[in-house]
Amino acid sequence: MTKDSHYNLVSKLKPSKIILPVILGLAVIGWFISRDINTEVLNKLIFTWKSVFWLLIAWLCMICRDLGYMIRIRILSDKDLTWRQAFRVIMLWEFTSAISPSTVGGTAVAVVFLHKEGMTVGRSTAVVLATSLLDELYFVIMLPLILLLVGKTALFTTSLQGTGISFLNELVLFSAIGYSIIFIWVILVGYGLFFNPEGIRKLIINIFKLPILRRWHEAAVKAGDDIVESSHELRKRNFSFWFKAMTATFLSWTARYWVVNAIIVAFFTINDHFLIFARQLVTWIMMIISPSPGGSGFAELILGRYISDQIPVDPLIAGSIALAIAIIWRIISYYPYLIIGALLVPGWIKRNFVKPITKKK
Repeated sequence: MTKDSHYNLVSKLKPSKIILPVILGLAVIGWFISRDINTEVLNKLIFTWKSVFWLLIAWLCMICRDLGYMIRIRILSDKDLTWRQAFRVIMLWEFTSAISPSTVGGTAVAVVFLHKEGMTVGRSTAVVLATSLLDELYFVIMLPLILLLVGKTALFTTSLQGTGISFLNELVLFSAIGYSIIFIWVILVGYGLFFNPEGIRKLIINIFKLPILRRWHEAAVKAGDDIVESSHELRKRNFSFWFKAMTATFLSWTARYWVVNAIIVAFFTINDHFLIFARQLVTWIMMIISPSPGGSGFAELILGRYISDQIPVDPLIAGSIALAIAIIWRIISYYPYLIIGALLVPGWIKRNFVKPITKKK
């Protein structure tokens, strides 16, 4: 990638990009509030010192999640990144993911972030692909395990009126599509990185020669080249390297999925913590197919309905309470990345692109 192509990628990360996901999220929230939430419902969310404590725990879960990401990227980069650099890369990466559709994410720009922190393009690509592979492998492993422990009926069906069989069918369909996308990605990238990079490169290029996919052919060629280049870097790694990276991945994602549990405990007493954890994980898999930036709107809608039967209140208002919980969840787990990223991006672009160009002149 040339310096111009790098700049073309990152120049799209304008702080103004946060407007679309915020508007989408707020539009869905506003619609539900106007339809379902009233003062009587909100009075059920009583803020006490216990509430403050558990909301802080929810924030701590997100901090642990980001810390796990920082530890992992330092492992994958052989600790060539300092803690400060790791923090900057992760926050910029999360910001990019937050303003991009879930199916796109911030992978392409993440290569630029790492490269500008002093790594070669080849190594940067290897780290990004390894990160993506480990993230998706978490879901590939965890969903079958959760289905085995919880069961399909408990996982996909809520007990509230209007969320029975039809809701089950919707969730199963969304989950199956999301899981299939993830599973295919893991197989392709894993096989390409460790067994036959040239073969996968040719397969990807040929697939994207089809008329319906031809518009993405150039990007497919680049992805194939990245896999070949990354393969040489990652094949040299031993079992200990991958075990530490995978452990950091599991700790990071698992911490993230306890956030909703902590929020609910801030206001209510719940019994089945693992089921709520499992439903959060499935929600994230379903968000893969969301076309909106960061899953805005889709996430609030799905999770609000999905956890409603686990909240110990009158079933008539459980949906409204669940929506309020989902809003708090997004405030803690999504919107901070928009703010941090909007603060970091202008200075980062100026430091890595504008100043070097000025000096060159």
